[in-house]
Amino acid sequence: MLNNATSIRPFIGSKNFVESSNFYKDLGFQEVVLSHNMSLFKTNSIAFYLQDAYVKDWVGNTMIFVEVADVEAFWQQLVSLNLTSKYPKAKLVPVKYLDWGSECFVHDPAGNLWHFGMFK
Repeated sequence: MLNNATSIRPFIGSKNFVESSNFYKDLGFQEVVLSHNMSLFKTNSIAFYLQDAYVKDWVGNTMIFVEVADVEAFWQQLVSLNLTSKYPKAKLVPVKYLDWGSECFVHDPAGNLWHFGMFK
């Protein structure tokens, strides 16, 4: 049944849609405006929908894992963007090394948690 699937695009919420949109553009995603309250953000082969909708329990439990080729290099790029200076509600957590691989974390301004990692 799923052998014809070509992508997955989660829907995530935002507390302040304009701030979150700007955050994701600064993170390197391209925005495709779909309506006044929803945009598609994409880069390379990944994409997600950002909605102008906030439910604390939903956003507070949203986690997205993105596999990257080199988590150390990705972390250095994240730090160079100065996202936490521009977006005080955003949070970056340095690379952690685990049995399965390594990952760093980004909390967006609304609280969505992104894992950027690589497997051994």
